[in-house]
Amino acid sequence: MHGTECNPERGEEIRASLEEAQKHLDSGGLPPILFIDEIHRFHKGQQDALLGAVEKGTVILIGATTENPSFEVNNALLSRCQVYILEPLSRDDLLNMVDRACKTDKQLSKLRVILKEDDALLGISGGDGRKLYNTLELVTQGAPDGGTVEITNSLVLSLVQSRISQFDKGGELHYDIISAFIKSVRGSDPNAAIYYLARMIQGGEDPLFIARRLIILAAEDIGLANPNALLLANAAFDSAHKIGWPEARIILSEATIYRPAVPNRMLPIRRLRRGFRMFARPETNPYLYTCAMLRQA
Repeated sequence: MHGTECNPERGEEIRASLEEAQKHLDSGGLPPILFIDEIHRFHKGQQDALLGAVEKGTVILIGATTENPSFEVNNALLSRCQVYILEPLSRDDLLNMVDRACKTDKQLSKLRVILKEDDALLGISGGDGRKLYNTLELVTQGAPDGGTVEITNSLVLSLVQSRISQFDKGGELHYDIISAFIKSVRGSDPNAAIYYLARMIQGGEDPLFIARRLIILAAEDIGLANPNALLLANAAFDSAHKIGWPEARIILSEATIYRPAVPNRMLPIRRLRRGFRMFARPETNPYLYTCAMLRQA
């Protein structure tokens, strides 16, 4: 079994790989592995082109993505695949990687690396081995052969300042910041909401993810107190979808500031929750009870 790696930006390469895979099968070979990195960058047409080959078993498709496949991969293709979540590496795993790199890497093995403090080094990696090695390389580069590098938290942070305010889209910080953003909006604090919006923008968050949160907030929190809020949130979503970064930040900031400025009225969602509770106990609903009695009569 052999494999092929495709670039999402080169559609012809995909078609050529599928044709090669079919020829390989026709000659009696096993289905080759088709690996597509960043499959979320495939547009709908490119993803649809894979359906036939996946369905017939022409290739074994392996797609890697840092995004949520439920949003970024077509439902038709997603239904034919199995989703596996790669969890962040543990602390012990990361330390083992550092130790192995210091012993086996061509450049690092020439240095005497002392890991005096590891909180910053491991924290910045976010459980990502590639980030860990990139940071380790940054900290140790420039040291002469045979020299000593003592890694401390202050040294790492001083060299990786841009990472301190990182927004890890796939990690715990992602949910912490979006939660703080939502609470700031609900708390009618536009300054705090804009701050967390800026954190997400700087971290490269998907603008449509933010826009979806604003739509939910407009419907759930404002509701009938100001129906225009939902219209504005939907307009912000459509505009962000058409424009994308960086101009979408202006649209999202306007929608974010508008929300704390209007009254909070969660009447629809409260009534809906009451409906769910009544659904669990239908005998408590006088209208349903009356209808049932009439049918029996």
